[in-house]
Amino acid sequence: MPRPADRPQARVTRRDRWLALGLLLLVLALAYAVLVHPWWTAPMLEANSRIDSLQQRELRLRMQLQQAPQVSGRLAQLRTELEGRPGFLPESNPELATASLIQRLETVVVQASPGNRSCMITNRSPLAPDTRAARVRVVVQVRLRCGTPELASVLHSLESGAPRLFIGNLNILAQRMYFSPGRGEPTGNGGLDVSFDLSGYLAPPEAPRAD
Repeated sequence: MPRPADRPQARVTRRDRWLALGLLLLVLALAYAVLVHPWWTAPMLEANSRIDSLQQRELRLRMQLQQAPQVSGRLAQLRTELEGRPGFLPESNPELATASLIQRLETVVVQASPGNRSCMITNRSPLAPDTRAARVRVVVQVRLRCGTPELASVLHSLESGAPRLFIGNLNILAQRMYFSPGRGEPTGNGGLDVSFDLSGYLAPPEAPRAD
C-alpha cells in the first residue's frame, strides 16, 4: 500500500504533466501561427481561391463558346437585313441626292394626304452641302402644314424607309386657322405649322485599288 506521504507528490506530478501539456499546446499553436500558417496555409488558401476563379472564368468562356454559332447566325442575319436596307443615298453627287430627297418628301406627303387635303408642303429649300467632309450630308429645309395624324405618318415614313434619312431641328407650332387646299378657304379646325431639316448621307468614295 502507498504511504500517505506519497499522495501529495503524486498529485503534484499529475498537475505538472497537465501544465507541461498545456505549455506544449501553446508552443505548437505559436509555431503554427508564426511558421506554418504564413508560409504554407495562407498560400494554399490563396491558390485555392485562384483556382476557383479560373474555373468560373473557364465556365463562362465555355458558355460563350457554346453561344458562338447563335451569335454568328444572328450577326449574318443582321448583315443581310442591312444590305437590304442601304444606309447611304444611292446618288453619286449632292445635286441628284437633293432632288431624290425632295421627290421622296413629296411622295410621302401625298401618301399621307392624297390630294393635299390635310397636309401640304409650303417650302423646301436645299442647303449647300459641305463636300470637304468625309461623309457628305445632303440637307433640305422643309416646311409643312399638316394635321396631327398626317404629320405622324410623314415623319414615320421618312425615318423608317430606305435609304436612311434623318430629321433634325424639328419645330411644331399649332395654328388657329388652317388653310385646306381642297376647300380653298381657311377653316377653324387648327392644324400644325411644321419645319424640320431632312437629311441623308452620300456613300463615301471607294478607295483606289492597288495594282
